[in-house]
Amino acid sequence: MILNCIAVDDEPIALDMLTKYIGMTPSLHLVAKCHSAVEAMRILHTQPDIQLVFLDIRMADLSGMDMARIVAQSEQRRHTRIIFTTAFDEYALESYKVAALDYLVKPFNYTDFSRAVTRALEYFGMSSGPSAVTEVVTAAEKQHIYFKVEYQLVKVLLDDILYIEGLKDYVKVYLDNEDKQLMTLTSLKALEDKLPPSRFLRLHRSYIINLDKVKATTKTSVQIQQLTIPITEQYRLVFQDFLSKWV
Repeated sequence: MILNCIAVDDEPIALDMLTKYIGMTPSLHLVAKCHSAVEAMRILHTQPDIQLVFLDIRMADLSGMDMARIVAQSEQRRHTRIIFTTAFDEYALESYKVAALDYLVKPFNYTDFSRAVTRALEYFGMSSGPSAVTEVVTAAEKQHIYFKVEYQLVKVLLDDILYIEGLKDYVKVYLDNEDKQLMTLTSLKALEDKLPPSRFLRLHRSYIINLDKVKATTKTSVQIQQLTIPITEQYRLVFQDFLSKWV
């Protein structure tokens, strides 16, 4: 698989290094190198086959994060993915909100770059291949589900799931007594179809909850641990049915 990509950085030395790394990587084809996000947006508009953008964040006129938000909201560019290349690490958490594939902090070496490319190849391979979530199965009277997380298949007990958050093409699975969340490449709708409706309920376009983990509820929200999740109108009747049984 060869991915069409562009490199975006307003620092000439950093841009030259990035294009050098791309040239060293057989699985990448450099379509253009851009000195600004504005220039990159013009390239994306005229080149619909670009799949990957290596993107600096702090740039004049239009920041890389703002460009990533535009790309994330564009139906035309829904298959384009971002790998951030920046000297600043404080945007790492925000990069998840725009479904970035990776976040490289300068100065990074070719090993770091190659690892990010491998993740991109995995993403584009999985997006055209089998689902990142397997069916729920029963073992030893405990139901569990398997998630593809980076390079491994992770077994998760349904009892351990608190709630699931949808992030564009990814979902983030929050687990009981776990500080780290699982990120897997799938849609919330695909996951909703695989989870038992007697135990899991979608209350919002971005959330599925484990009904056993509900700590408190109002007519418009539920609380799981410290998080309050709103109930949107679309799911209000389904939730009322649950509430009548819960009470």
